[in-house]
Amino acid sequence: MKKIFLSLFCLSSILSFSSENESYVKSNFYNGGKSAVIMTHFGTTHGDTREKTINSINQKAIKAFEGKADVFEAYTSRIINKRLFENQGISKYNTTQVLNSLKKQGYENIIIQPTNIIDGIEMESIKKEVQKFDKDFKEIRVGSALLTNPEQYKNTILAVTKAAGKLKKNEAIVMVGHGTHDSATSAYAMFDYMAKDMDKSLYVGTVEGYPTFETVNKQLKKDEKKEVILMPLMFVAGDHAKNDIAEDWKENLEKAGYKVRVKLIPLGEIKEVQDIFIENAKILEKYKPVDIVEKKEAYSKG
Repeated sequence: MKKIFLSLFCLSSILSFSSENESYVKSNFYNGGKSAVIMTHFGTTHGDTREKTINSINQKAIKAFEGKADVFEAYTSRIINKRLFENQGISKYNTTQVLNSLKKQGYENIIIQPTNIIDGIEMESIKKEVQKFDKDFKEIRVGSALLTNPEQYKNTILAVTKAAGKLKKNEAIVMVGHGTHDSATSAYAMFDYMAKDMDKSLYVGTVEGYPTFETVNKQLKKDEKKEVILMPLMFVAGDHAKNDIAEDWKENLEKAGYKVRVKLIPLGEIKEVQDIFIENAKILEKYKPVDIVEKKEAYSKG
């Protein structure tokens, strides 16, 4: 496993965080011993988007934690790791492998920062995987996904609409996420709802789950939109973005009568979105997520 080397990328201004956030409790992360940050990605086999998204945010993390913690990366997709090694000779390591390596190297304080968009099954998987190492480190903290609180939704919407550019009156942004079949799919609907509440001409669909293509088409027709800028609501522009969005969704939208422009700018490529992820990790230097079980036990004791 290679340690990621420091680059010249500079971290822009850090977003504010309220100490009154009930999801966190004040707690210093640095309590002696070696510290590490693991930037945890689903991964991609596409080198072009990997350079602009994963590699780019890794470098931002190195700069943000310079002098405090060493930065490593993990790919959570075993399938992607297998394909990268077999087809491209590239070795990537999953979260368990990285944590085992850091344990052997004597690291004691660990921050895991995922680059997941929603707090769905992938985030759940990361948290369960990390739980197995609770007793192996002094501190091990997991940062939140991109769309976790209303402020993050708002800032992401502003970043996306900025990246899309100025719209014509009859033009709309259509963003397509991966989707999920559990309750976390509500994040996509909330993103759509908040965009409308902010008076943004932005509509959200998914490849798998809700909102569907039919949902988006119905809304576009209702609002009399004629032209569409099609963008991925994903961290990287890999297979889903290049095939499901740039081809299938584009073709279906054109068949429905819209003029379509594809902008394959994934969220992980947008500077302001990268900064939200970095801030999610930086928060964990001074705060740790509340353990709801411990909180309830404390309540019961008065």
